Amino acid sequence: MAICLSSHIHATPSTLPPDPKQDAETQITIPSQLQDPESTQPVPVDYAARAQWLRAAVLGANDGLVSVASLMIGVGAVNQTAKAMLVSGLAGLVAGACSMAIGEFVSVYAQYDIEVAQMERESLESSGSEAGKEKESLPNPLMAAGASALAFGMGALLPLLAGGFIRSWDVRVGVVCAVSSLGLAGFGAAGAVLGGANVSKSALRVLLGGWLAMLVTFGVLRLCGLAFKMQVSSA
Repeated sequence: MAICLSSHIHATPSTLPPDPKQDAETQITIPSQLQDPESTQPVPVDYAARAQWLRAAVLGANDGLVSVASLMIGVGAVNQTAKAMLVSGLAGLVAGACSMAIGEFVSVYAQYDIEVAQMERESLESSGSEAGKEKESLPNPLMAAGASALAFGMGALLPLLAGGFIRSWDVRVGVVCAVSSLGLAGFGAAGAVLGGANVSKSALRVLLGGWLAMLVTFGVLRLCGLAFKMQVSSA
């Protein structure tokens, strides 16, 4: 009987309560084991969601730069004065910004009307929460118009400020072409980076397009000046 009691007493240490320090360490390590490994992975960029505003921004800035630079160079083909090129560039900036804003407003508002009409037709099949989320995702015509006008103005300011105050005609045209080329390449590269496209191809495509527009504008106005026997003014 004593032997059985002794063996029973020696077996009891296995049932002693655990060490508090060991419990604290266990409680600290549990969250790291239960952590989801996918939560530490970076979220992929949705380039498709950027397409709408990226198109408007890049198109507006590129259009402003090419339009004003081509207009200044074209006017410079028949009038070599700095004032004529400056006024023509300023007129192109104001007119182009207004045109871009109105065009974008009309275009986006038409899209807005179409989507609202489609939502009204599907309102019987959708719940109220889904309809509210869809209304929040609708495009804003005023914001689109303002963004397009602002982008056009920022692009147009590059050639206007770079060459509008230079007296020498040769230097003025050269500076406008050089600054416009850098701006075109920069806009093309920025659009490619934000959109996840090839940077060199995008920059080269925008640059060649801008060069072609400026060359055609200069050549056409130069030919018109010769055809109508206009004297090139340099006063």
